[in-house]
Amino acid sequence: MQFGVFTVGDVTVDPTTGREPTEHERIKAMVAIALKAEEVGLDVFATGEHHNPPFVPSSPTTMMGHIAARTERLLLSTATTLITTNDPVKIAEDYAMLQHLSDGRVDLMMGRGNTGPVYPWFGKDIRAGIPLAIENYDLLHRLWREDVVDWKGKYRTPLQSFTSTPRPLDGVPPFVWHGSIRSPEIAEQAAYYGDGFFANHIFWPKEHTQRMVALYRQRYAHYGHGTADQAIVGLGGQVFMRRNSQDAVREFRPYFDNAPVYGHGPSLEEFTRETPLTVGSPQQVIDRTLGFREYVGDYQRQLFLMDHAGLPLKTVLEQLDLLGEEVVPVLRKEFAALRPAHVPEAPTHASLVAAAGGAKDSTVHAVDDVTGKAPEGATR
Repeated sequence: MQFGVFTVGDVTVDPTTGREPTEHERIKAMVAIALKAEEVGLDVFATGEHHNPPFVPSSPTTMMGHIAARTERLLLSTATTLITTNDPVKIAEDYAMLQHLSDGRVDLMMGRGNTGPVYPWFGKDIRAGIPLAIENYDLLHRLWREDVVDWKGKYRTPLQSFTSTPRPLDGVPPFVWHGSIRSPEIAEQAAYYGDGFFANHIFWPKEHTQRMVALYRQRYAHYGHGTADQAIVGLGGQVFMRRNSQDAVREFRPYFDNAPVYGHGPSLEEFTRETPLTVGSPQQVIDRTLGFREYVGDYQRQLFLMDHAGLPLKTVLEQLDLLGEEVVPVLRKEFAALRPAHVPEAPTHASLVAAAGGAKDSTVHAVDDVTGKAPEGATR
């Protein structure tokens, strides 16, 4: 099972000091968090994508390429790649390039985002959010698997004899998760392609997450990708820890009360009771996280949000120490003991290459303009 952290990259005032970090400080902090994640033994670092204040991660591949150069084994992912407003051609190119630069340590999570104005900023209509997600991903899926694509759709200009470059590393595209909080159409889309489904699992009661995951599993089996319990599921989560639970609650409360997302609403106690937010000791985080399996089944990836609401970098790094040293080792052991042999682990580049029968040179050579033929022995 994979464990990691994800960030939304918010620039938020620290309510205990009144200080707001600069964009530069926040970007550097995200990099520091990724490096710390690898240092403490986590598997995944994932970044969101936003194009509006108060967020900074507008270019995930730039950040992930930088982090890839400074890490050795950390898997880099997105917490959202905006499949609705990004051009699928550019996604195909950017993430294939990142695949090569990171030696395969990359996957990505498709999503529609949670900011309505982003649609007109990129020339799209929010009322077409679901159709955009479906059509754009259909094109992206083909671009990574077909050397030459002829395509026509509703929401972008047609493609004629188009080849996306570079081709995916070893002939195998990055693994894709489809992330959603509330849209059954996205669970259906993930199931149709046999891709992973990631339930954010932060703001909603467990019954909602249970229904979404169950729908995905049912449809995954319907499309013949395996049994329902072999579907690839990821969960988000949010924790704040101190060795003494009372200290954790006391320290985190002002950040919770003033958080842009859920501040000034339900109390901390209400929110931790009704959602998976866990504020307490490492053992409480272990117990709560192990309990997720009871209502979603065996799953493959657990990501924690730990750096938002204005928490200072020093505190976040302390949280990562606790997560890596005291929480994740126990979770790894316990989840592994519970997992049936027929339930797969989370896909990696190596496992996808093996499933495809080995690495392939996917280089595509240009056709000669005069003869109309590719060079002898070349792929076209």
